[in-house]
Amino acid sequence: MQTASFTGFIKALFYMIAFYYIFRFLAKLFLPLIVKKVVEKAGQNMQQQQQNTWNNTQSKDEIIYNSENVKNPRETKKVGDYVDYEEID
Repeated sequence: MQTASFTGFIKALFYMIAFYYIFRFLAKLFLPLIVKKVVEKAGQNMQQQQQNTWNNTQSKDEIIYNSENVKNPRETKKVGDYVDYEEID
């Protein structure tokens, strides 16, 4: 069975701190590049979807109107009466 030593604790603490600062440095270096690539890819996908939708809607020449909703407008449910009140201090 091993026992913990003070020098082992200091060494482990040093490695943790060094790893933290190296990770922060690399994140500042590479994270903006990764985010830029992801945003560009999302923009390309969105543009492609919009172009596909636009092409699909242009190819259809007929427009269909749903007249059922015009004849019977949607009814709103009346839950109760409105009561006007004032706060009394």
